[in-house]
Amino acid sequence: MDSIRQNKVNKLLLKELSELFRSESRNLFGGAFITVTVVRVSPDLGLAKVYLSIMGKNGKEVMKVVEEKNKDIRRRVGNALGKQLRVIPELHFYIDDSLDYAMKIEELLKK
Repeated sequence: MDSIRQNKVNKLLLKELSELFRSESRNLFGGAFITVTVVRVSPDLGLAKVYLSIMGKNGKEVMKVVEEKNKDIRRRVGNALGKQLRVIPELHFYIDDSLDYAMKIEELLKK
């Protein structure tokens, strides 16, 4: 169960990362449509797992670019949230495949 502080940081990071990926998608990621679906922060607020939904391009290639730009993304988030958070969590990115999984289950149920 997440604490109130974890939930607040989750929402704050989700909002800021979503805005960053929306505004910088063309410049940083070659125009891929990237949506931040979930952010989960560890209890010590030092690590954030960020789940991304990627459309329009090969997800694995875009994830490589995101991992390469990880330090730049964290710096930009730090600049935006520096007054609200003392320490910006280390960001770990994962592909969110829950939509694909749901579609697969739905297809299996139709048979």
